[in-house]
Amino acid sequence: MILERLSVGVYGANCYIIGDEKNNEAAVVDPGGDADEILKVLKEKELHLKYILLTHGHGDHIGGLKELKEKTNAPVYIHEKDHAMLQDSNKNFSSRMGGPVVEMAADQFLEEGHSLSLGELTLEIIHTPGHTQGCVCIHIGNVVLTGDTLFANSIGRTDLEGGNHQQIIQSIKEKLMTLDENTTVFPGHGPATKIGVEKTTNPYIR
Repeated sequence: MILERLSVGVYGANCYIIGDEKNNEAAVVDPGGDADEILKVLKEKELHLKYILLTHGHGDHIGGLKELKEKTNAPVYIHEKDHAMLQDSNKNFSSRMGGPVVEMAADQFLEEGHSLSLGELTLEIIHTPGHTQGCVCIHIGNVVLTGDTLFANSIGRTDLEGGNHQQIIQSIKEKLMTLDENTTVFPGHGPATKIGVEKTTNPYIR
């Protein structure tokens, strides 16, 4: 598996490029900005973009979406509960973040238990509401991309529209902490961590 992490956009959010080495299919997760850099990596790795996946609809995770979609025509996926946010720059905050203003419709919806094939890879969708109602995590073998649900030693904020503190804790405990302890967590901001590390050290979920 190819896994590239880029720090993109005004807020330096993590964007991930997942690729299958055998057939060169790729998914971009959370293109928060700098679409030219994302496209450059895809070209360098000779990857064909099959999916654009959004862990949620906030502006710092979608800033490069419009350009990436226009230049690749890859389908955009988001959970249905964040779809209205994606289409409204006031709801997704892109109108006030200092980057591109984004108002777009998705092509497909992500659902709990849904899986996407990427060559020989299987991308499993986990619905983890709490930061927003449509937050999802993406589980691929011994890796999980957690967006703004779980960070190293922290969790996503819940004081914005659609946020719910009790719900995010429940999502993390019931759906992420049940993964293998050696699973590597790649969050939407900051460094990677491990499920086992967060189980024992994260002050929000111990």
